[in-house]
Amino acid sequence: MHRSIDPTAERALALNLDPAVYGTFAEIGAGQEVARWFFSVGGAAGTVAKTMSAYDMTFSDAIYGKAPRYVSRERVEEMIDHEFSLLRERLDPARGERTRFFAFADTVAARSFSGGNDCHGWVAIRFQHAFRAEPSDLVLHIRLLDPTNPLQQEAVGRLGVNVAHAALMHWREPATMIDSLLDEIGPERIEIDSLAVRGPAFPGADNRLLSLGLVHRGYTPAVLFDVAGRPALAAEAVRKKCLLVERGRFAPVTRLNLEMLERAKAAFTADGATDVAELLEISTTSLRGGPREADADFLDRVELIAAAGKMVLVSALGAFHDLAAYLAARHVSRTGFVLGVPLLRAVFDERHYARLGGGILEAFGRLFAHAARLYVHPTRDAIDGGVVTADTLRVAPHLTHLLEHLRANGLVRGLECDPATLRTYSSDEVRDRLCSGDPSWQELVTPEVATAITARGAFGSRCDLPPR
Repeated sequence: MHRSIDPTAERALALNLDPAVYGTFAEIGAGQEVARWFFSVGGAAGTVAKTMSAYDMTFSDAIYGKAPRYVSRERVEEMIDHEFSLLRERLDPARGERTRFFAFADTVAARSFSGGNDCHGWVAIRFQHAFRAEPSDLVLHIRLLDPTNPLQQEAVGRLGVNVAHAALMHWREPATMIDSLLDEIGPERIEIDSLAVRGPAFPGADNRLLSLGLVHRGYTPAVLFDVAGRPALAAEAVRKKCLLVERGRFAPVTRLNLEMLERAKAAFTADGATDVAELLEISTTSLRGGPREADADFLDRVELIAAAGKMVLVSALGAFHDLAAYLAARHVSRTGFVLGVPLLRAVFDERHYARLGGGILEAFGRLFAHAARLYVHPTRDAIDGGVVTADTLRVAPHLTHLLEHLRANGLVRGLECDPATLRTYSSDEVRDRLCSGDPSWQELVTPEVATAITARGAFGSRCDLPPR
């Protein structure tokens, strides 16, 4: 038998030749790109029960029900609900004892003829991991990065084959399943920024850790968790919002972190921001220890930030201008960054921008092009204890005029704070007190966070790790 040299074709053929899998492909918006692979490699009669594409909204609604949006999680889940129910109803009596049924669906907005639209989609598969087992789901959201419609369609086709093969063949190991999703595509063509599994094929799977894995694999620059600590799609959660973002390690989130956010919100609102959403951002580089320890550290931080009632973004985005661009691509109306004087001083370190041809000027141009402002909380000088503000901070002499320009135009704003009550401490101090058995650590966090730390045993089991 001839063996294809294209790995995507090999995967499609492997499913076609597997007598135990059989299902439906339903695709809206980018053609029959996934089903086409299964027909083109041969043997599709062994796998494909039906393919369909309901482009017209009236037809789509008649089949799947009315939907407020046609490229949405709700629509793709309606599609797999409907198609999988039909499969079991019509085929289970005759072949259910020897067949694992599946329903694959995608609803995708590829680049339109006129261009300018958001190129994204939802992809899902509902499948049985064993004969007559209750079904399990794999659902993901994608952003299409290719410049043309034909390239985007081709990428969607390959992704769909990978999704079907991964779910049906590698469901026992969710991490392995995810590893193969962008094979023969690459993250430069498709970004996967949301992924969830559910059902009996995935006992014990934690969608928070799977979401974190998307960032570690380079599939997406960042993943968002809502105020309950659950994975959420950033493009939906922050769209058209005025977003206030505080960057830090938050291990744990402290009273000072939240006070900075509160003071910045007052200034942000005074500057005209409405419908303000608050977000704490953590860099993946700050997660501690080996893989298991880093996962536990990550879950601790997400849970404690949820206890404080804030969303959290976990990202691999280092520079402020990269984070601003990421948020602008999610249609944030305007962004306020909350930071302390020490971090502002670091922002003016030109070594961070060596990879940019225009250096620090290019970095600031990119940052403030996205309707961003910096709200700067004062600190105390480590030597003399004096208060240092955004207005009194000194930077390198040749950058002084740049800082003055940003202050004069309201792009760098100092936050007011009574010097008599100004305190400066970090999450390291909280952990030091916690690990040494000093109960005063509770004074440095809110009661809700203190309760969550105690309930989870957070950080206490890892007190031997050096602070970063």
